[in-house]
Amino acid sequence: MMDSPLDRSLEPFLYGLMAYRELTAFERLSSDARFSPTLADRMDLARLAVTEYEHFELVRAALLEAGLEPDAAMAPYVDGIDRLHERTRPGDWYESLMKAYVMDALTSDLYAALGTGPDQRALLTERARALVGRIQRMDDQTAWLAGRLQRAMDEDARLAPRLALWGRRVVGESLTQARRLLERDDVGPLFGGADAKAALLANLTQRHSRRMSALGLTS
Repeated sequence: MMDSPLDRSLEPFLYGLMAYRELTAFERLSSDARFSPTLADRMDLARLAVTEYEHFELVRAALLEAGLEPDAAMAPYVDGIDRLHERTRPGDWYESLMKAYVMDALTSDLYAALGTGPDQRALLTERARALVGRIQRMDDQTAWLAGRLQRAMDEDARLAPRLALWGRRVVGESLTQARRLLERDDVGPLFGGADAKAALLANLTQRHSRRMSALGLTS
């Protein structure tokens, strides 16, 4: 029996990763909302959590449409993502905002990178690229997180150095997880050799640095 286009591409890998990432993002933001300093912050963060769950539902529907069980597709990423969250447990609400800002943006960059290989050859079907595009539309979320972080640092200058240090911790752990994903036997070869993978990780790091600089922080 011939393989389907889905079997010969990144979709099983990408959909499983996206689904579990979006589910845990919803759980994280829902929990963080309870510790918001104001009711307005609580409502805004709850709204962002709902958006993350809507993203999860989109990916879950794509998995079912492709004939894949969501539980099975997500299973290979549970330990790694749970370990990442455990190693980046925020100390307070502001650190949780920085964690969300760093991880959401870095995840969006990684989703985009997974769409093409080192030679820019499309590795995803048009359907999968459309799904990634919908998940990547996080401009409102990223803008809110950046704006709220900036306001917090303007109100308390002592936050800036602490959040800069925390951001470095979060991105370091996140890049370690990304490196492990690129080392998987079923995905790694699609991205070329060690040099190509190193270039991808360097690009992710550079994009993170620019975002931190926009907040007036060192990365």
